[in-house]
Amino acid sequence: MIGTEHEKFGFEFKTLRPMNYEQIAELLNGISERFDWDKVIEGDYIIGLKQGKQSISVEPRGQFELSGAPLETLHRTCAEVNSHLYQVKAVAEEIGIGFLGIGFQSKRGIKDIPVMPKGRYEITRNYMRKVGSLGLDMMFRTCTDQVNLDFSSEADMIRKFRAGLALQRVRTLIFCHPLKFSALQISN
Repeated sequence: MIGTEHEKFGFEFKTLRPMNYEQIAELLNGISERFDWDKVIEGDYIIGLKQGKQSISVEPRGQFELSGAPLETLHRTCAEVNSHLYQVKAVAEEIGIGFLGIGFQSKRGIKDIPVMPKGRYEITRNYMRKVGSLGLDMMFRTCTDQVNLDFSSEADMIRKFRAGLALQRVRTLIFCHPLKFSALQISN
């Protein structure tokens, strides 16, 4: 089985500012109502959606994430992501929101991006401040695509792990943000 995760940054079309929680709540409610997703509530806040084995969640600084269902083929994961993007776009455009699936938010600093009202993010933010200099950047200013693969044996797992490591290098060369690399090289 193959499971994918797809994160993206949301922004206001008019100002290019990151989405705030109120806009995210409007987006989640709209997707729920129009496309029959169940709401995930924490306290007084809608923090995600569920539909079958798929879920939509909101990451610490509003990164919007599809956690896909375990599926049998890459083609099915592609169809699942395309359906998700269609649904998100249909609702987001009506409220003036766009999305970018880029790896690093280089335009805004950590303090310039709204924090989402999820209890665990406050705990994680406090921890990240204690353990290094880039943890908060990772938590608040990055988006990723991830793949989760089942394996049938240790040999199968090793083969898939090696293939993933080889592909990771190629993806890094293509998609990593050069401005962040430059800043890291200068500061290190």
